[in-house]
Formats: sequence, structure tokens, C-alpha cells
Amino acid sequence: MSLFTESYNNNKRIAKNTLSLYLRMMIIIAVTLYASRVTLRVLGVDDYGIYQTVGGVVTFLAFLSNSLGSGTSRFLTFEMGKENPRLNTLFSTVKTAHVVLGLVIVIVGEVAGLWVIYNKLVIPPDRLRAATIAFHLSMIGTFFQITQVPYNAAIIAHERMNVYAWISIYEAVIKVGLVFVLQVFNYDKLEVYSGLMCLATISVMIIYRVYCRKVFPETRSRFIFDKNMFKEVASFSGWHLLSSSASSLANQGVTIVTNMFFSPAVVTVRSLALRVNDAIINFIGNYRTAVNPQIVKKYASGDYEDSKRLALSSTRYTFYLMLAMALPLFLLVEPALKIWLGEIPDGLIPFVKLALVQGMFQTFDSSLYVPIYAKGRIKENAIISPLFDSLQLPVIFVLFKMGYPPVTLAWVSAVSYAILAFVIKPVLVHCVVGYSYREIIRLECRCILVGIISSLIPMLIAMKTDVNTIGGFASVLVVSLFSVIIFVWLFGIDKSTKELLIKWTGEKIL
Repeated sequence: MSLFTESYNNNKRIAKNTLSLYLRMMIIIAVTLYASRVTLRVLGVDDYGIYQTVGGVVTFLAFLSNSLGSGTSRFLTFEMGKENPRLNTLFSTVKTAHVVLGLVIVIVGEVAGLWVIYNKLVIPPDRLRAATIAFHLSMIGTFFQITQVPYNAAIIAHERMNVYAWISIYEAVIKVGLVFVLQVFNYDKLEVYSGLMCLATISVMIIYRVYCRKVFPETRSRFIFDKNMFKEVASFSGWHLLSSSASSLANQGVTIVTNMFFSPAVVTVRSLALRVNDAIINFIGNYRTAVNPQIVKKYASGDYEDSKRLALSSTRYTFYLMLAMALPLFLLVEPALKIWLGEIPDGLIPFVKLALVQGMFQTFDSSLYVPIYAKGRIKENAIISPLFDSLQLPVIFVLFKMGYPPVTLAWVSAVSYAILAFVIKPVLVHCVVGYSYREIIRLECRCILVGIISSLIPMLIAMKTDVNTIGGFASVLVVSLFSVIIFVWLFGIDKSTKELLIKWTGEKIL
């Protein structure tokens, strides 16, 4: 097979997987946002905030699983890039590790989590019982999610994104269906909701496992535990654990701190804002999920230049995809939130706008981590990034103590990601992987310039148009999308890419 044919097939696979994941994400975004609206109405602002806070405690404890899960995905993908992969041994080893880890997290969580709920969180006394039950059920769901990680990693490593997409769609649909079932019960809504979410998690776990065991032989292997292989995965995951713990501290720890200073209603506002940002980040992340295995496999096979080319070009396209989503939403945030929620909670609009700005910087931070991840040398990143990232929590705590308003935490988070994107990550990629620092900064500056130029005309139209009318909303939306497309074409992509797109489009049309 020629290099051209191989490259074409790889790009075709990336495109196919990306389309599958985008189909998944469009449905999930629509279902999830609608579910949030119904859940907020059924539970009420306070109970919704309580559930998010309790879920924050569980998520903070589950960062251990995310760390080992990242190592699992990387090593499975890397192993598949070798001539003689040992997939059976690797999968069995990490599966055993996840079961043990899940048990440890449940034990630690039940002790530490309950102490936080009873001693640190601001929860009305009459809702303490419901919050505790929600916490216990969330811990059960967390255990099953932890033991499920190796199976998810296997699907991604094998690039079966269509299966991943359909199961995720099922998960989103079943959860929104449970919200409607919730309205039938006369029992405590928060307790019932927590129980139904736990059952949904278990059902998804069963589907993933049945599929993997039928399709991937390595997931049917008997108990095998390779100490040397485990040490290699654990060493990689251990450094990733340090990085993930800081990220979890910044995201979930801030939720807990916010609840210590303000009412559950403020936690609800922040949670809704992050849900908007997460929806877009996950939408864009589908492209990264499709392209990342190729970057890792190319590096594993020794094709370093092609791996670098794909890593840098995908960083650029990830930003442009984010820009196309975030710009119209930023300009239409008020009418969009009215469509979504009906009634907009106080203080939500500035939270959402800052979350969107943060998301733009996040695309650089997450994309530039991939070449470090592909090489497997994440020690420097795991030391430097967390030391900086973890500063968010004490800074926010001090600012809240000084009397600053809740939206301050959104400003701190946005500035933090900007520094990570433009200073810390480029330096790390240069030092660890060997990419040119100037090349990375030039790429980022070019993306930002395209973003600024693309925003000018839509912003002027939004300022002179009543966006709360159908005509005004549609005009700003259309102009924003076309502005991004035009200026990305003019200034955002190179000549060779334009020629390939023109050729591909001509072939499809003719």
C-alpha cells in the first residue's frame, strides 16, 4: 500500500468517525439541554443545585478513574500500532486494576464525601436526607463507571466511533425519558431522580460490555495480570493522575467552595453555564476523539513528521469548529437561554459568556496535550500544569472571602485557561516533543486573528438588531456562521488544504 493510499484511508476513517460522533453529539446536545430544562423545572432551583453539588463530590473522587482511563486508552491505541500487540494481557491487567480502584474510591468516598456533606456544604436541613441518598446512589453509579472505562477505551482504540455514538445516544435518550417518568412519582423528587440516574448508568454499562465481549477478543480474556505492564500503565497514569486531580480540584472543588459561600441557586447558575460550555466542548471533542488515535498510532509506528502534521493541523481545525459554535451563541445568549430554559436564572448570562470564552482557550490546551500524550512522556506536564491549575481554588476562595460576586470564579477560570493555552502548553510541547515554539505560537495567533476578524461584522449586526425577534435571531446566526466560514477560508487554512478541499468537492459534485 502506497503512502498516499494509506494517508487517504486514514483521513477517510477520521472523517467517517467524526461524522458518526457529530451525529451522536447533535442528538445528545438537543436531548441533554432539553433534559436540563425539564429537570430544573421538576426538581426546582435548590434541589438541582444540591444534586450538582453532591455530584461534584463524587466527580472529584472519580478523577482517579479518569486518570487510569486515559492511560488505558493511550496504551491500547499505542499497542495496536505495534507489529505484535499484546492486547489480551494489557486489557485484562487494566480491567483488574479498575475493579480494585473502584472499590477503593467507594470506600474513601463514603467516608470523606459524607463528612463534606454534613460539615462543609450549605444544604437546608430538610433536604439533608435527600442529599445523602443522592450521594450514596451517585457513588454506586461511579463504581460502575470506573469499571466500565477499559471497555470504552477498547472501542475508541479500535476506532468504532459509530458504536460509541449510538450507545451514547441511547444514554442521552434514556436519561431524558427518566426525567418524564420522574413526574409520575409522588415521592421525594431528588431521591427518585438519583435512583433513576443510577439505573441508567448500569444499563449503559451492560450494553457496552455485551458489545465489547462479542466483537473484541481481548475483552473476553481470562484473568491475566502482568506486573511489568501494569507498572508501565500505572507510571503513565500516575503522572496523569496528578494533572487530572488539579483539573478536578479546579472544576469540582470550585463547586464545593461556591456552595460554602452562596446558596444552591448560585451553584445551579454555574452548573447551567458549564453545561452550555461542556456541550460545545464535547461537540468539538468528537473531532479530537476521531483524530487522536491516528496521532498516537503514527507516533507508535515511528512516523513522527506525519504525527506532528496531524497534531498541529487538528489543533487549528478544532479551534475553528469551536469558533463556529461559540460566536453565534455568544451574540445570541439571551434569546438562546430563553428558548432553552424559558425563564433565565439571575446571573446566568455573564457566566455563559465567560464559559464560552474559556472554551476557546480550552481547545488549544486540550489539543496541544495530544502530542505529549502520544509520546507517553507526561511527567513535565503533570508537574507544571497542575501547579498552575490548582491555584484557581485558593484564589477563588480568597476572592469570595473578600466579598467578590460569584461571577468572579468564571473570570479566574477564563484567565487561567488563557495562560495555559498561550504560555504553558506551547513551552511543554516544545521541550517534551520537540515542536517549534514559534510554530505553535504562530498557529495560535493566526487562529485568534481569524476569530477576531470573523467576529467584527456579526457583533455590529447584533448591536443594531433586536435579537429577541425571529428575524434578528436568524440574521445574526446566519451572518456569524458565514463570517467564520469565509474568513477561515481566506486566512485560516493553507493553500494545499484549499486545493484538496476544492478537488474533493469537485469529485463529489461531478
